[in-house]
Parts: sequence; structure tokens; C-alpha cells
Amino acid sequence: MKLRWAEPVVKALGPPAVKSLAASWRFRESGFVQYRAPLLCVLWHSRILPLLALHKHEGLVVLISRHRDGGYLANLAEGWGYTPVRGSTRRGGEVGLLGIVRALEDGALVAVTPDGPRGPALRVKPGAVAAAQHAGVPIMAVGARASSAWYINSWDRMCVPKPFAIIDVRYSEPVHIGPGKDGLRAGIAAVEHALHMVNGTEPPPA
Repeated sequence: MKLRWAEPVVKALGPPAVKSLAASWRFRESGFVQYRAPLLCVLWHSRILPLLALHKHEGLVVLISRHRDGGYLANLAEGWGYTPVRGSTRRGGEVGLLGIVRALEDGALVAVTPDGPRGPALRVKPGAVAAAQHAGVPIMAVGARASSAWYINSWDRMCVPKPFAIIDVRYSEPVHIGPGKDGLRAGIAAVEHALHMVNGTEPPPA
């Protein structure tokens, strides 16, 4: 996951407060839930917090910004049993992408937000799909919809579920990425479609 706009939330509230809030959430999962590693999971940047809370202590590898405030999220993620890979599409991006590929090749379950860290929102950028193609692993889209939530005034309108919110989580069928540039282009389109389907979102205007 590219965790950036969540950083001010975690910094302001602190990991203990975020964990207390998350402990009140209730999750309902549907779709292709019998997944196994190695696998690359993708989610919209705005759904970071609820999905981070749901999949704690499952040994996932996540991508976290190398920005100074990323340390707050790294602490939260590590406290929930994640293995952070520090990197950014603006600084240290190659290191982060290499870390993702290596983790996938080692058989890990990895999560990334393909529209992060600065958007455009709800658009899949090629990095995550290229990493899955290089490692030869499928991609699964994961969506989350909260019964009640606050939405931060950020580029992605980050979702922060309210106390005791019910969160519906849906998983897509695995998307397999074909070889070459044509496979990458088709994979990007298929992954973006899958993300819109599991989240109930629509593509932004071109």
C-alpha cells in the first residue's frame, strides 16, 4: 500500500487511538476470499485504513512512503504485523518497486495502492501491474465500503470509518497479466475495472 494521506490522521490521533477506533469496526467479506500467496493485492488509496485494520497479523508486505511522517504509519503497520517496504514514486520509487518484486518472488502476499501516492484518484498507474507481471503473479482487487464514515478533504477523499461502522469488503477474481507491453496495457485496464467493481466506484472523467 502506498500510505501517504493517511499519515496526518495517524500522526494527529496516534496509533493507539487509531487501533481503538478500528477495534469497533465490523467487517463482512465476500467474493474470492480463498486467496493464497504469492499474490499482489490492490486497493484504492482512499480505502487504506479499514483494509489495513482488517488484514492485520496476516504477514502482508506493504509499501509506505519514505516521507518523514511515513514513520507514524510504519509504526502502526508494524504493530499490526505488517512488513513495511519504504519507498515513493517521487523519491526512492525504484527501491520500493524492487522490494515489492522481491517479496512477490519470495512468495509473499503484497498490498499496493495503484492510484497513490498523489493520484489521480481511481486511476491505476502501471507500477503495481508491472511488478506483478515481472514476478509472474496474479493481482486481486480489494474493495471496502463503510456504512458510515468521515471523508478527508484530500485528493483521494480518504475514508475513515466512524465508530462501530459495518464495512463490506469484496475481493475480485485474480487477474493474470500477460507478457509484453500489450499484456501490461490489458492488465492495467482489467485491474482498474476490477477495482471499480469491488468498490462500487466509477472511472473519473477523462
